[in-house]
Amino acid sequence: MSQDINIKITDRDGVTHEIMAPTDMAMNLMEVVRSYELAPEGTIGVCGGMAMCASCQCYVLSNTELPEKSDDEEAMLSEAFDVQNNSRLGCQIQMTPEMEGLEVELAPES
Repeated sequence: MSQDINIKITDRDGVTHEIMAPTDMAMNLMEVVRSYELAPEGTIGVCGGMAMCASCQCYVLSNTELPEKSDDEEAMLSEAFDVQNNSRLGCQIQMTPEMEGLEVELAPES
């Protein structure tokens, strides 16, 4: 039985999208944004989800308990633009049942 979770993603135009994200496909937040076409092609997930670019940076607005940042993610965010203390790379946030209610806003395109 597949379990979808409800998440909210505010795109770069300030429009909030309420989305059902599958938790059984090993998708991450960046891939969800791409599959729903919430950011223009080529502006998100440029490195393919390897935490080597910051094109999928987002701001976490909810109190969702997220996995710890990896060293790669920390390093990438330290060089990115528009970083806030709630910044995360979308490619590093896996869609799991624990992410129910996650709310994020896409960071501006750098």
